[in-house]
Amino acid sequence: MTKARPTISWLALPLLFGVTAGPLMADELKLAVVAPKAGPFAVLGDQVRQGAALAAGKLSISLVEIDENCNEGSGQAIAEAITAAEAKAAIGFLCSESLTGALPDLAKADIPAFTLSVRWKGLMEDALKAGWPLFRLAPNGDQEAAKLSEIILRDWAGEPVALLEDGTIRGRELTEAIRISLEERGLKPAFIDTFRPGQEQQLALVRRLKTAGVTHAFVGGDRNDVAIIARDAKQEKMALTLLGGEAMRAADDPVPLEDGVLAVGLIEKPQAPAATQLATELQAAKLEPEGYLMPAHAAVTILADAWGISSAMGTPVTDALIGTTFETALGPITFGEDHELSENPYRLLQWQGDAFVPVAEPTQ
Repeated sequence: MTKARPTISWLALPLLFGVTAGPLMADELKLAVVAPKAGPFAVLGDQVRQGAALAAGKLSISLVEIDENCNEGSGQAIAEAITAAEAKAAIGFLCSESLTGALPDLAKADIPAFTLSVRWKGLMEDALKAGWPLFRLAPNGDQEAAKLSEIILRDWAGEPVALLEDGTIRGRELTEAIRISLEERGLKPAFIDTFRPGQEQQLALVRRLKTAGVTHAFVGGDRNDVAIIARDAKQEKMALTLLGGEAMRAADDPVPLEDGVLAVGLIEKPQAPAATQLATELQAAKLEPEGYLMPAHAAVTILADAWGISSAMGTPVTDALIGTTFETALGPITFGEDHELSENPYRLLQWQGDAFVPVAEPTQ
């Protein structure tokens, strides 16, 4: 029998521990927000800072902002800035270059680090071996292919399935990982092909799919290529269900996406019970729940709850983080012993009108 995990919400902390959350957090909890302030990633850094500030303001947590320039060798200086600020934990870390240099010093100071972006599996493996306090509030490098394979096996069983890739390293590796997973589970694709990306039309590809009797296809390519394939299939009066990866999160131009196209991606809008209130706060602050804004918000609330547990129980914050289910703006989040998200964060999405919307999970 699986041991039930505790579920914690920051709203419940005063009741659990007999304290007022505001003064406790103001006196004792300071978090470092590590994110780019200049250069091409500054807009992503702004999302991290905005999300963290929105959560910290309600919890009376103090934040210290630390620039992340993503240069090789910059991590040690970042770790020194975090420890000098006497921060209890750090969130952000959009670049692996920052983490690799910072983690050894953060481990010495018992300061947990939350990356909202870095998906390289090898880094987490190294961190666990070395005892570094790294937690990943993002998918790892295998979870996109795992979710896509799960959807194809669950929803397309018995259908003639095609796997298409655009010849890029990313497209080829993602499609190959899916192919291996499907064939290991007894589903052999009816059609596998590499197409030339960036073309004005893909009629030849669509006609090959039609001749092969394909009705469902995964496309390992960018959004515009998928949009062109969908448009050309419609022109050929071909019923073709298309599924893409996370690369589908991109501008809807120059060719608009057809309604019904599927993708896997991360949920960006508030999903928690307090989603309506949070949406109102975002609107008042003129903020869009996109990119790293909601993950940063979730990271702050998780650490606030973990710090409350740690303070009350006299245990390390890292112990409180493992196995506890935290209620966040992204929904329930639990970290396993491997410091990874216990549940794959990718969700099936469908394009409707002008946005991707979540597709309801089938009931058992």
